[in-house]
Amino acid sequence: MFAGIEAMTTATLSLALDAASLRQQAIASNIANADVIDYQPQEVAFETQLLQARDGLRRNGSVDAFSLADVQLKMTPMANFPRQQGPSPLDAEVAKLAQNTLHYQALIKGLNKHFALLSSAISEGKK
Repeated sequence: MFAGIEAMTTATLSLALDAASLRQQAIASNIANADVIDYQPQEVAFETQLLQARDGLRRNGSVDAFSLADVQLKMTPMANFPRQQGPSPLDAEVAKLAQNTLHYQALIKGLNKHFALLSSAISEGKK
């Protein structure tokens, strides 16, 4: 039981970190191409893919770390993005960049705490 919980926590945090990293790349690309008239801004739809994993839970009755490994993260063009004449608003993209950075840092702290708990459990088990 413990191995399953540990594996799921690690897999979920790892996937969330990968998504945050890819989202950072997408936002940076949006900022770098802000002056390009026909550029289609990119986004990462991580939440949609987690919903698909949740649907798998409903169908199969369980989700394991291996099923999370099947989630493919990718950048996609933003849906329903209004075409604008001239440069896009950079303030919103910079705010997204800052928010994503905070999410990434929170995920790193969560992963560090998770590993610290595992280390403590292993250390106490050796006594």
